[in-house]
Amino acid sequence: MNLPHALPLRTDAEALGLQRLVIPTSVGEIVVRAGRRTGGPATILLHGAAGSWTTWTPLLAASALAHAPLTDVIALDLPGWGESCGIDRVHSVGDLSDAIVEVARALGYDSWRVVGHSLGGFVALDVAARHPDSTLGVVLVSASGAAVVDAIRRPLRGGLALPGFAGMLLGMRALAAFGAAGRGFVRFLAERGWMPALTAPLFSASVHPSVVAAFADEARPAAFGAAARLAAAYELRTWTGVRCPVRSVRGARDVFAGESDAAAFIALIPEFREVRLAGAGHFAHIERPDAVLDALLREQSTGVARRTANALDGAARS
Repeated sequence: MNLPHALPLRTDAEALGLQRLVIPTSVGEIVVRAGRRTGGPATILLHGAAGSWTTWTPLLAASALAHAPLTDVIALDLPGWGESCGIDRVHSVGDLSDAIVEVARALGYDSWRVVGHSLGGFVALDVAARHPDSTLGVVLVSASGAAVVDAIRRPLRGGLALPGFAGMLLGMRALAAFGAAGRGFVRFLAERGWMPALTAPLFSASVHPSVVAAFADEARPAAFGAAARLAAAYELRTWTGVRCPVRSVRGARDVFAGESDAAAFIALIPEFREVRLAGAGHFAHIERPDAVLDALLREQSTGVARRTANALDGAARS
């Protein structure tokens, strides 16, 4: 599917067949957009740092254009981002995973696929590792991996290997020191027209102006710093508990991807496969939503085939 133009971020949930809901969880209330029910399993969409549920609207639109609409959607605003508060109550990546599962179960789902971008991909793998019986598949979109963790833990060595991320982390930490004034400075830069230049390294192709404009609202220095601390404390070997197929889609020009990332994912996750996309940077789901949709559909077909084979094998054994 060749898209005629760059797709915008949208905020009109109802026009996309979704409803705004507020779900109480162990880390506080989480705001979600959910809908398109067909009986499950759920499709859980987890955005990255400096994002919100709206980052997935180009993918939702692309799925409609391809006549393959995503169903049983749960698009969350993670704590500290979008309309969700409660980042101060999140003490580990596991806390995030627990809250996400609480949301899914509160909406009546007992199984799901998880699609995660950047930080959201990191969390998606933790959800899969902690809840292997309920997680049918994972699609990673430019997911944070070992290189990002190394850059946080070892700023000099890791930062040299991943200067794009290290520079953003340093900038966010500096802005966080100024509290509300730090966020105000980001808005000041946006008003002066600096955001396109500041965000350009994140993209390989032209994106809709709404994508760049969203950074002025979602570049939250304190939340970014908190997310970095959670990642630094995380034990990556937790991902050895992932038992479902994992399909990774990453832009060929992803400045937040290190050379070690794919090897680390392969070493830790038995069913990991990655595709590198020309014409995409760190936001593959916005720059190439068609390719991300294809990865999601392929994961679904792989999962269905595997579960059918397992059921037949179980029947034969009995």
